[in-house]
Amino acid sequence: MSARRFRAPGRVNLMGDHTDYNEGFVLPMAIDRECLVTSTAREDGRIRARSRGETADLDAGGAEDPALVQPEWGRYVAGVARSLAARGRRAVGVDAVVESTVPAGSGLSSSAAFEVAVALALCDASALSLEPRDLARACQEAEHLATGVPSGIMDQLVSTLGVAGAAVLIDCRSLEVEPVRLPARLGVLAVHSGMPRTLESSAYADRRAACEAAARRLGLRALRDATLDQVADDPLARHVVTEDERVLEMAEALRAGDCERAGRLFSASHASLRDDFRVSTPELDALVEELERAGAYGARLTGAGFGGAVVAICADDEADAIGSAAAAAYGSRTRREPTVFRCTAVDGAGPVA
Repeated sequence: MSARRFRAPGRVNLMGDHTDYNEGFVLPMAIDRECLVTSTAREDGRIRARSRGETADLDAGGAEDPALVQPEWGRYVAGVARSLAARGRRAVGVDAVVESTVPAGSGLSSSAAFEVAVALALCDASALSLEPRDLARACQEAEHLATGVPSGIMDQLVSTLGVAGAAVLIDCRSLEVEPVRLPARLGVLAVHSGMPRTLESSAYADRRAACEAAARRLGLRALRDATLDQVADDPLARHVVTEDERVLEMAEALRAGDCERAGRLFSASHASLRDDFRVSTPELDALVEELERAGAYGARLTGAGFGGAVVAICADDEADAIGSAAAAAYGSRTRREPTVFRCTAVDGAGPVA
């Protein structure tokens, strides 16, 4: 059988962090950084995945405990294999070569891109057809199996359902997705702080548990259903409620082409993540400040926080200059090495012709 290739993009989240697992709203975009898997079916029921000189050799039926697999990146492959097996995938093996341009530990969703690309390859080899939302759910489950982190579904969903030239407004309760076109004059920058992070070693699970406990105290299914009055004295819950509001306001601002309003929402979101939800770091705060000082409409941490990247929006024709100036100032201020990425919104995952 000839080799087949599958791509899945990373993402940058424009608004809505720590709202997805609270059944709220998010506004990410799939970006032109992607994971590529080249695969060929095998007849021995094994998955042999290769990446950067390492090989993960796994049972195609998902027999291995993903949390115990070595090398560690192979845990995601094992998680995908087990999750798809539970959905009826036949144990067809593959040879798979993995490449990625999504920087790991950056908050740009390298793991979800990896999971989705691997899932597409495994589904193709066994002729299993899953609707994109079901594929996203399977990959979310795979991440839980691989890492033990109870992450939300945003990353996998935008990787499968991204739209070129648009962010996607996702209702994380219904999983309804609505494209929101980006203004032509808007540039998007993702800037890695030089501080990699892994969710396994962060307080991510603690934050999720606190949000779920707050919802139970209020007698609610999730904090998505809370009002601001109900959470006024609970900073963590207050962030979730106000961030949901900002997501919907951000979608309106983008539809109206109001970049200045969008920038103000960015700044408010970062302040909430820093002060109420407490997932920022001094380095992320400094990077946000330098991007805004250099002329961005607004900047905010993106992803779970605790390190990784920030996202900024700016005039498209000024993006390169703003990114360079902010990176230089941040590097001088923190002695860390930032990396600037211009981001273009792309379509979601699929086969490569």
